[in-house]
Amino acid sequence: MKLVLILFTFLTFVSFGQDAKSQGILDDLSKKIKAHTSFYMEFSANIKNTSTGTDENETGKGWVKGDKYYASFGDNTIISNGKKTWTVVKEEKTVYEADEEDEDDDMMNPKKLMTIWESGFKNKYGKEKQLNGEAIHEIYLYPKSPGSVDYHTVVLYISKTKNELKKVLLKMKDGTRMTYRLTNYTANPEINDSKFIYEAKKYPGYTVVRDN
Repeated sequence: MKLVLILFTFLTFVSFGQDAKSQGILDDLSKKIKAHTSFYMEFSANIKNTSTGTDENETGKGWVKGDKYYASFGDNTIISNGKKTWTVVKEEKTVYEADEEDEDDDMMNPKKLMTIWESGFKNKYGKEKQLNGEAIHEIYLYPKSPGSVDYHTVVLYISKTKNELKKVLLKMKDGTRMTYRLTNYTANPEINDSKFIYEAKKYPGYTVVRDN
């Protein structure tokens, strides 16, 4: 669960003062993603801190259709039908249920993960570089309220030719670095609405904790 929380901690503030070049690239990417009525994504993530010896790896998947989403991160699962959200934590055998509008962690929506730059940051173009033989735009994000968060910089790596998010690097104040890599993105797949329905019978023995 620690990996999930760190992954989404940096998605919660209001943007300001953008760099013209980087903002244009990010606007184009947002437009492309939002044109999709549904999508499926896969990613890998690594958390590393040499001073503490931390080196954790995780993988995740996400399905999005309109306001509905289903995401899995290691042993944890988040299901939303657009009105309610269920967060299933396997190691606790607990399901946390909340109204979508009251869900503090609504940025766990994979669609919002794919457009993290839209709120909370000022941005700056870094440089064009190569990533696995592909030309990449390097764009830096800086939080508007740096004193309120545990990270200081987010670096985005966006394909120059394909206009796709390839990698995200999160730099924490304690020296931890989290690297997130998008390994698969499929636009407009057919997804049955049953994917976004929480069924208690699939989680026997789990305790449901409702946010009153």
